[in-house]
Amino acid sequence: MAEEKPTLVRADALRQFCEDVFVSLGVERGDAHITADVLVAADLRGVDSHGVARLKRYVDGLKDGVMKVHPRAKTLVEMPATITIDADGGLGQPVSYRAMRTALDKAANVGAGFAAVRNSNHYGIAGYYAMMALERDMIGVCTTNSDVLVVPTFGRKALLGTNPIAVAVPCGRETAFVLDMATSTVPRGKIEVYDRLGKPMPEGWATDETGRNVTDATRVLKNLNTRAGGGLLPLGGEGELLSGYKGYGLALLVDILSAVLSGAAYSDLVYPKNAEGKPLPANLGHFFGAFRIDAFRPVDEFKRDMDDLVSRLKGAEKAEGATRIYIAGEKEHEKTLERQAQGIPLHPKVVAALTQIGSEQ
Repeated sequence: MAEEKPTLVRADALRQFCEDVFVSLGVERGDAHITADVLVAADLRGVDSHGVARLKRYVDGLKDGVMKVHPRAKTLVEMPATITIDADGGLGQPVSYRAMRTALDKAANVGAGFAAVRNSNHYGIAGYYAMMALERDMIGVCTTNSDVLVVPTFGRKALLGTNPIAVAVPCGRETAFVLDMATSTVPRGKIEVYDRLGKPMPEGWATDETGRNVTDATRVLKNLNTRAGGGLLPLGGEGELLSGYKGYGLALLVDILSAVLSGAAYSDLVYPKNAEGKPLPANLGHFFGAFRIDAFRPVDEFKRDMDDLVSRLKGAEKAEGATRIYIAGEKEHEKTLERQAQGIPLHPKVVAALTQIGSEQ
């Protein structure tokens, strides 16, 4: 069977399409633009799992009422360096964009700023918000909790999400350092690939309902869907030998900063359902931070040293068979430049799904 070829679509056209879809559902144009921009930014960076392929998720959520079309976000607590916002169950992207912008404004005034958000929904890639700091010569931090997929070390039931951490740091001539990582060994999407192929997964990715290592992708997904036990392993893998407890600790830290601090749902309280099994609002939490570099030292000196640090790493001796050493965010930056010039490749199934969404609006 011939491999299905992707369709190349210009980023601006894809962004406009998504924006128009949200507007057709009643979303305010500004919120629609932000949400569309976050989705397309993921595709540009090569994070296709969080790009426009997820548009249907948001469309269905808005149509079903699980996500509010016209949320009324409100400030709950505010101090010179901090703010806590209730997103009122709306799309995660607009409230997150504004929360990070507020954190940056506070940092501009007092040196550092932080924002916590509760009662929110999936907000796309964490790196988008951390990278907002780069335009203002600041360091940006962002975390969010997510749907329960990850088992704690020595546990047999998933109680944490893949809970990403993103940090963006400006450089001078070098590409900015942009760490955007899940705290699980792999995302759910990689398990789904092995399920479709009918192939055994590598050991160390997931556990079965007894809490033991398993290579059967179908079994893992079935257990996750029914919450029968088992799930993805934290970064590092099973037990203590490969330091899986470190990934578990990071995932828990994200839940604390994103959810406990903001008053959002945490652990397996996220994405609740009613007695009939109908989904209720997710009540996810997010955390945003920004630091003024010149609150510590001159920006040009910091960037000079960042360039030196990065160049030392990239110029180091390579392992046998390796040709290049990367820093976090470098591959995604190069992918963005490539896709901005050539277009974003969309799988035929994604094109079909987008076409279907467009025809229904």
